[in-house]
Amino acid sequence: MRFAGEWLSTADASRWPAPPAGGGRPVLLIPGFLVDDRSLSRMAAWLRSGGFRTYRSGIVLNTGCTESLVTNLESRLASVAERAGRPAVVLGQSRGGTLGRVLAVRRPELVEQLVTLGSPTRDLMAVHRVAWVGIGAVGLLGTLGVPGCFSITCRAGDCCADARSDLTGPFPAGVRYISVYSRSDEIVKWEACLDPAAEAIEVDTTHIGMGMDAAVWRTLAPVI
Repeated sequence: MRFAGEWLSTADASRWPAPPAGGGRPVLLIPGFLVDDRSLSRMAAWLRSGGFRTYRSGIVLNTGCTESLVTNLESRLASVAERAGRPAVVLGQSRGGTLGRVLAVRRPELVEQLVTLGSPTRDLMAVHRVAWVGIGAVGLLGTLGVPGCFSITCRAGDCCADARSDLTGPFPAGVRYISVYSRSDEIVKWEACLDPAAEAIEVDTTHIGMGMDAAVWRTLAPVI
């Protein structure tokens, strides 16, 4: 399996690619749909090895209402920037990157750089058929009132109207924006990652591999 090779490529820390120079800069890492902060723990360790100060998003499971998640992340980002005394790098995988884009639009003074990994910022629903099982299940649970799950109103209702507008709206000129995408992405349609506001960087990896493939890390090192 291809993913097994991607996972193993960074399983041994002694074989990690050289990390970017952190210089004490803060990084807020935001996980993707259906996972929590642990999904980016290996990348966080790699960044720390280069001198970054990494911070978790606090997301227990990324299935909640977009507006609610962004509100909590905004407080988290403000705290990180205050502790560090400077704006943070925001790095998000998949849905985490879409949340990061909304954060950067709302609070550009707190964001030094946005890095998205396989994030469909142009269209949240631009995913392959295999992803619809999880999306549909969470949406159904949320519509039935299960806490912590987005509902059908998040797609087109008032609750997330501001977040939807910020996701696709003008991006702040003073914030660097890197969008990493892969034509081999089996979850997100790669065209949805080509945000006109971003510097697009193509890699050859799977969707899950975005966070732990050594080839992706080598690509990121010069640009973070």
